Amino acid sequence: MDLNMENRDTYKYHLMKGRRSIHRGITNDLLSREAEHQIILPGVKIRQVGRRTTREAALKWEREGGKRGYNRL
Repeated sequence: MDLNMENRDTYKYHLMKGRRSIHRGITNDLLSREAEHQIILPGVKIRQVGRRTTREAALKWEREGGKRGYNRL
């Protein structure tokens, strides 16, 4: 394994209320993050965007507006 290779351990997501995206973010645990959001906004769901990626790439995606296609789960 290449020691310079970064871990792809970060997910990008949109927080959905019905069909509307109300928040975008990154996390390393989608289920836990969804549960945290549901404490404040019951009924919301997380929709994963793309594949797992590096933390650096996910932060860049988030800064640039987080507008890429959904990964259907």
